[in-house]
Amino acid sequence: MTGAGVRHEFDAPPDAPRLDLLVAERADVSRNQAATLIAEGHVFVGGRRERASYKARAGERITIAVPPPRSRAVAPEQIPLTIVFEDDDVLVIDKPAGMVVHPAPGNWTGTLVNALKGRGTSLSAGASEEREGIVHRLDKETSGLLLVAKTDRAHRVLGAALQARRIQRRYAALAWGHVAQDRLTIEKPVARDPRDRTRMAVVSTGRPARTDLTRLARFDSTDLLRAHLHTGRTHQIRVHLASIGHPVVGDDTYGGGGGRKLLGLPPRRHFLHAAWLIFSHPVTGESVDLRSPLPPELHAALVAAAGPDVSLTHTNPLEFFGFYRVDT
Repeated sequence: MTGAGVRHEFDAPPDAPRLDLLVAERADVSRNQAATLIAEGHVFVGGRRERASYKARAGERITIAVPPPRSRAVAPEQIPLTIVFEDDDVLVIDKPAGMVVHPAPGNWTGTLVNALKGRGTSLSAGASEEREGIVHRLDKETSGLLLVAKTDRAHRVLGAALQARRIQRRYAALAWGHVAQDRLTIEKPVARDPRDRTRMAVVSTGRPARTDLTRLARFDSTDLLRAHLHTGRTHQIRVHLASIGHPVVGDDTYGGGGGRKLLGLPPRRHFLHAAWLIFSHPVTGESVDLRSPLPPELHAALVAAAGPDVSLTHTNPLEFFGFYRVDT
């Protein structure tokens, strides 16, 4: 969505679902958001307004005028942050699990942007005040390295590099079961799940998404994987692993949360960590190579997964398993 809003026009297909479901699918919003658009007069069927429960006839012209997002002031908050790199142009945070990246309905406080404003950090304009400085995102319960732009110029250069896949983002993931090969590429389109708009799913009409996986270790019931993102769709790694029957350990949303107690993972925590980030500095062009060790709760879970025959208590397990080796 742009600052001027977005307009969708299409003909209702045969056997179209009720209007709120159809709007949610075509505008890529939740069902509640679709119902709000309909109630506020932003949806027309054949030039007229209809109820959310209306079922359009095949061929009826449907127009959705999504208004621009309502901006609201983002309050500075004094929230501790772990900074792993900073200069006049960019900032890299080691984000903890449980922190939302930017304010949105339901999460207007306690976010990374609130914390950045609280420390007085200069930030690029971004798409809106709620997303100042944000070049890419991490899920709430995913920890690790996240890149922030401090100037508009840096944001433009980094955004272009991200689009061209020149920023390397590699994640440590523990998945249930054993993947079919030591090296595996999952290339499946991702979009909102048409049956549950709070989730993402592999959908034939979704946006292209590619994840490269390398198995670093095989344990009794899990695999330690290095996931290399080529695209950055919402929940991409989690959706892709679930689609091949090997969900991320602890992932309640996509089927991997059932055995969390076996590995001692805390509630709502999944085993996914952005552990390696490589990018060219947007001003100097120099390569920046940053690495983040596993947080304590993921380290402990990996020790439990590996079992007593592998001693990981007093070592960096990602180094031990070759996560940072270029040839793996």
